[in-house]
Amino acid sequence: MNYRFQNLLGAPYRGGNAIVTNNTELISPVGNRVSVIDLIKSQTLTLPVQSSSNICRIAASPDGVFLLTVDENRRCLFINLRRRVVLHRITFKHPVNAVKFSPNGAYIAVAMGKLIQIWRSPGFKKEFFPFELVKTFADCDDKVTTLDWSPDSSYLLAGSKDLTARLFCMEKLKSSQVRDKPFMFLGHRDTVMGVFFGVDKKTNKVCKVYTITRDCYIFSWGFKANEAEFDEMEVEASEPPSPGTPDRDIEGNLVVDDSSNLKKRVDRDRKSSNLGEESGYLQKGKWELLRKDSFSQAPSKLTACDYHRGLDMVVVGFSNGVFGLYQMPDFVCIHLLSISREKITTAVFNQLGSWLTFGCAKLGQLLVWEWRSETYILKQQGHYFDVNCLAYSPDSQLLATGADDNKVKVWTVSSGFCFVTFTEHTNAVTALHFMGNNHCLLSASLDGSVRAWDLFRYRNFRTFTTPSARQFVSLAADQSGEVICAGTLDSFEICVWSMKTGRLLDILSGHEGPVHGLMFSPSSAVLASSSWDKTVRLWDVFEGKGAVESFTHTHDVLTVVYRPDGRQLASSTLDGQINFWDPIDGVLMYTIEGRRDIAGGRLMTDRRSAANSSSGKCFTTLCYSADGSYIFAGGCSKYICMYDVADQVLLRRFQITHNLSLDGVLDFLNSKNMTEAGPLDLIEDDNSDVEEGVDKQTRGKLGYDLPGSMPNHGRPVVRTKSLRLAPTGRSFAASTTEGVLVYSIDDTFIFDPTDLDIDVTPEAVEAALNEDQPSRALLLSLRLNEDSLIKKSIFAVNPVDIAAIATSVPQRYLQRLIEALADLLESCAHLEFILRWCQELCKVHGNSIRQTSRNLLPSLKSLQKAITRIHQDLAETCSSNEYMLRYLCSSSSKK
Repeated sequence: MNYRFQNLLGAPYRGGNAIVTNNTELISPVGNRVSVIDLIKSQTLTLPVQSSSNICRIAASPDGVFLLTVDENRRCLFINLRRRVVLHRITFKHPVNAVKFSPNGAYIAVAMGKLIQIWRSPGFKKEFFPFELVKTFADCDDKVTTLDWSPDSSYLLAGSKDLTARLFCMEKLKSSQVRDKPFMFLGHRDTVMGVFFGVDKKTNKVCKVYTITRDCYIFSWGFKANEAEFDEMEVEASEPPSPGTPDRDIEGNLVVDDSSNLKKRVDRDRKSSNLGEESGYLQKGKWELLRKDSFSQAPSKLTACDYHRGLDMVVVGFSNGVFGLYQMPDFVCIHLLSISREKITTAVFNQLGSWLTFGCAKLGQLLVWEWRSETYILKQQGHYFDVNCLAYSPDSQLLATGADDNKVKVWTVSSGFCFVTFTEHTNAVTALHFMGNNHCLLSASLDGSVRAWDLFRYRNFRTFTTPSARQFVSLAADQSGEVICAGTLDSFEICVWSMKTGRLLDILSGHEGPVHGLMFSPSSAVLASSSWDKTVRLWDVFEGKGAVESFTHTHDVLTVVYRPDGRQLASSTLDGQINFWDPIDGVLMYTIEGRRDIAGGRLMTDRRSAANSSSGKCFTTLCYSADGSYIFAGGCSKYICMYDVADQVLLRRFQITHNLSLDGVLDFLNSKNMTEAGPLDLIEDDNSDVEEGVDKQTRGKLGYDLPGSMPNHGRPVVRTKSLRLAPTGRSFAASTTEGVLVYSIDDTFIFDPTDLDIDVTPEAVEAALNEDQPSRALLLSLRLNEDSLIKKSIFAVNPVDIAAIATSVPQRYLQRLIEALADLLESCAHLEFILRWCQELCKVHGNSIRQTSRNLLPSLKSLQKAITRIHQDLAETCSSNEYMLRYLCSSSSKK
């Protein structure tokens, strides 16, 4: 199975700066990955690229083609956004505080500590070292916090923690005639959080500068050109350099020319270099403070700001969750609203200035707001704590998640958006289950309740409780949806309710430990439960006979699952084994020793190596594939293992993350980081204040220094808490420390012919199509198993001949043909044509499909999912048209 990473759900934003490209694409860092949200199509996409640690700064080129990411380990990735691949890599020597492309895309300004480095922007060309350092400015006395380029890329403005802003002229990158000392903007009383150039709308030249400080003040600076100095500058610029000095162009190459063409060469260099028509004119003139205004949000601090040059507007965010929108230069407040109780860590305009984007790292919240109509374009918030459980809807279109933040969220898998959040639970959500009708969701929680949610009206329509308080950790429902069962953590019992009445029907006792696994058999009314008392028990819930059979293990049983056909039972134990039982005969069929397969990753508090450590070497969650031939297993490790059940062999291991900001990713720790006081990473030696607006993505400062707290100072440990495979078998989801990872099958680059022969070639398929032999062409393309040729052959069939050609398709090619039809329904406009194919196949091969339903189940589920989605879309359109026709008919009859 060629499963590849598809998307990351549950965490739209976790810190750092967000940016908007192409006016409608919102890019934000999510841990060590990057999320791209299309605000027009309402779709989210996570790039398959991973950094070595949490990303703290991102920047995009002006044309939106390249993306630059910098993580906490100072490692930088240069990414092609369209191809979603990494082009170049570089590691900076100091932590990066700000990074920004020049408007012409030729340079990249990087603020590292007190230094500002100008790098030449690399491109598509493969080079040994594509990043070229052009210039380094070391004029600041403290950490540089923000950067901004002038529209013509000739000047760079930098604000720092030394309470100043500095103006650098980029003309000195190619000439030494302009003074190197930058102009300084003084008078600030706190850290400068934002610096921005303002332009004259008539001449499009820089005429003002705005500086914004953390103590909620904005300074407006005006520029007045000195005519005498300006004329002198023009004369100096035309004078020849000192004798013996070689001439160089903007690229640094030597220029050989006579003195008679010197004036022409200077003019040509000015026009070709996009670095300003009048070199150094902003430094030759006079800057003065025009006005100083306060945002009046004390004692709150300013944490984020942005400026739109075309509208001359400033947006600011504060530590109390309030944001303000101001019209400059008169400082007129347009909006002042509260969107959160936590600080706003990023605020940014889109290119047209109509949308404002805000991010709150502590809540994982991302908002896009249109300030003119005062409406939300996007409002997404992920789970604040770890996701404990997952559940796919029967049609695989929805994914429900439950977490330690007491919330239940339902996501649309295709778009990656959360469309409803249920908050009625008062403690962690531990289990989820979708009912067969696809419109009801069950959730179990440690608050002692099991709740049923209506996905039509988005409400809690039934709550199941017990006479005495209990904590539920597992959940199951029978195939008919009449009986609900939940396992407890404290009383070691299984509670049984009626779905219709909500009454407690029975309490099943017999386990001597927490019941962490519950599942009804897909083929019968038998309930399987697993417990820490080293047993798996089968219960006949409807007959009330209690435990029918008990399977004894040598170690604690952590979870139990049924195979989709109900003829096999799998359980995982604390010693890292997966046991496969025959639930009918009650015998042990196979055993997989997975202790070495899942082992990997050493915690920073471990005294032994990963190979010798026994912690985390067990599976806490299991999931069968749709046909039951494979099983997925995950646990307290960075790996998800995929096994072949029949041969008991490891097929593949998925590493869920490479993020070194998490604990347990590295197999070998650096011995240099071990001191007498413990690991160097756990020693708190940073006494400086946390920079406002850039939230640390570790979970420090939450009380982990108290007695009994986590020994690694709250650093998240990589693990997989839940695994669920989509009923279609085309994708699976894993709830991990990083969020909900979704993997899907990618058939694009797979060549897997089913019946290859010397005559079975793409040329033979094309020849059959040209000779008007669609039946032969379809069979050849199915044997070749080439997706594009199969679809081409399907469309070549005349609608009248569909029934005859469907009869000629052999049974062994049915699965591949059904998969192709399901894929066409997702993207093709010829709905009636494809539906006729589906109808004729069901008529002709109905008995064969019924006999081989287990093997065809994944493809049939995919077809059902596509048809259901189309039916929903068409039903809404038809209903709207029907109401419109009724209205028109009624209005015409009245006349």
